[in-house]
Order: sequence, then structure tokens, then C-alpha cells
Amino acid sequence: MASITQVNGKWRALVRRKGFPSYCKTFAVKAQALAWATKIEASLDEGVSPGAEVVRDRRFTVSELIREYRKLMEQTRPILDTSNSHYMLKTLDLHLGQLDAQRLSVDDLVGFALVRKEEGAGPYTVNMDVSKLGTVMRYTGSFLRLQLPDVVGMSRPVLKHMGLIGSGGRRERRPQEDELARILAWLTDNKGKVYADFVYFAALTAMRRSEVCGLLWADLDEKKRLVLIRQRKDPRSKKTNDQWVPLLGETWDVAKAQPVIEGEPRIFSVHPQTVSKYFKEAREALEIPDLKLHDMRHEGTSRLFEDGYAIQEVALVTGHKKWETLKRYTNLRPEDLHRKKEQK
Repeated sequence: MASITQVNGKWRALVRRKGFPSYCKTFAVKAQALAWATKIEASLDEGVSPGAEVVRDRRFTVSELIREYRKLMEQTRPILDTSNSHYMLKTLDLHLGQLDAQRLSVDDLVGFALVRKEEGAGPYTVNMDVSKLGTVMRYTGSFLRLQLPDVVGMSRPVLKHMGLIGSGGRRERRPQEDELARILAWLTDNKGKVYADFVYFAALTAMRRSEVCGLLWADLDEKKRLVLIRQRKDPRSKKTNDQWVPLLGETWDVAKAQPVIEGEPRIFSVHPQTVSKYFKEAREALEIPDLKLHDMRHEGTSRLFEDGYAIQEVALVTGHKKWETLKRYTNLRPEDLHRKKEQK
């Protein structure tokens, strides 16, 4: 039986039936609500979902779209809990989840971008969030036969004009002089050695945060001193990109020094968001400006070149397929060339 209730002077019709999603719509007149509900129930009585025209009357929140998107991705490329996509979807769900996806407006996205800016997200990060929302709406909307507005496309000119979104400029920040040592010491003293080891390991290997978090004891090759990175990010390979990576020099010792915890298959038993949170706390406590955990990828890549490895050798560690991309993470210091000359 449909539920017809009066809400703020209007009449809301709600139809629920086991095995089907809920259908809800608001009308100015009670008779219209009853007629609409009767039409929906007639379709359900026949054991079929309402057609595409009726589905458009059903309110879909952004949260529901995100859940459906995750289900769709399970068939092709599951979204791991440690992936950037997972955290972008969580962010979108947190800030926009309760809104009606079919009525999203430019103002909604501007408000979202302003909040993200207050949280510390830069234009490039916000741009990635907005792009992910567009992907969710485009693919899930098509699958559910929903007529969704191109709110992302309409919002981009405004967001760009306000400086809330932008392309990722080349970042050249590496920890200077004793900055890394100070951060490692602060983490050891205040949060635990595992977090210091995590950051140091990232600085040695140039691995992403999600990659370090996903390393398994079972994937260590003791004989060859290799570790398997599962489903490593690669724009050209959407399904899987498992890669064996050498743990060079001290890197192997750092990995082996981690405690083996019963029931924990991972080498570093920490949560990726917690690592980022503690890294930020260390940076602020030590008054180190503009240094991010992801900058350890720049540090690791640059160190490999400074140690004399060739481009193709560094790429085996970092996972880059093209020099143009690898170059973005290579930030050599001019003064270090003197040291290389002295070593010859």
C-alpha cells in the first residue's frame, strides 16, 4: 500500500515493495499523488519494474548513485579501499550524498568546492573530485536510464573562474636538508615507529601511499629481494597491473624490520588516511612549509637518479611507462652534481 503524507503543504507519495527500490514523488494535490502511486503499484503488481519514464520520477540521491557505481565497477575493475577513487567517492558521498542527483545545480558544486578548499584541497584535487562525480553520473545514469543534468560541465567555467579547480602544475617539492629526519623523529616519538618507517620506506621506494599500504608478507620474494605491488596504477591498463619491484639497499631492511602481526597479512599495518593525518601533524608541529606525503614519491624518484640508476632502471621501481611522466617526479638538485663528480 502506498503511503501518502502531507509535507510542508504538499503531498508526498511513497511506494515500497519487497524486491524493488522505493519510489517517491511530491505533488501539490493529493489526488495527483494517489494517481501516481496507483500507476507505480500497477507495474509492481505485474512483477516488473516501472519503465524508464517512471524511473525518472524516482528520487535518486548522489549516495545511491555512488553505491550503484561501485557495483558496476565490481564487474570490471573493483575499487580498492586504498585507492584514490575510493577516497574521492567517500568525499563526494560525505558532502553531496543527500542531494537529489537529478536536481544537482551549479550552486551545489560551487558550495562543495568551497568546502573542499577550506579543508585544504587544492584546485587540482577539487578538479579530480568534480571529474569523478561526472564519471559517476554519466555511467550510472546511463545504466539506470536516468536523465541527469550535465551539472559538471555547466559548473566548470564558474569553478575555474573562481580559482576553485585547475590543472596540476608541476610540483618540485622535496624535503630539504634535515626536514625528513625531523619528521621521522617526530613520528617515532609521538605516533609510533611504524609511521616513521612507512614514510621513510615511501621516500626510498617512491611508492604511492596506497601501494605501501597494500604490500603483503606473502608477496615478498626473499631470494630476489622483490615485492609484488598488486593492481598498480596504470592509465593504459584498467583491469590489473601487478608488478614486481626490487627493494634496493636499505629498503629491504626497513620492510623486514616490521613486526609480523597474527591475522594481519600486510607488511605495514596502518590505515592510509591515518598516515597522511600524522604526516600533516608532524609537518605543522615542526613548522615545515608545503610538504606533502606524496612528495616522498618525488624524493624517492630523485634519489634513484642521484644514486646513478638509468631511466629504464628507475622506471622499474617507480612503475612509470613514459619518460615524460617520470620526469615530473624527478627533481634533481644542482648542488648534488658536485657530489657525483667527487665520487668518480
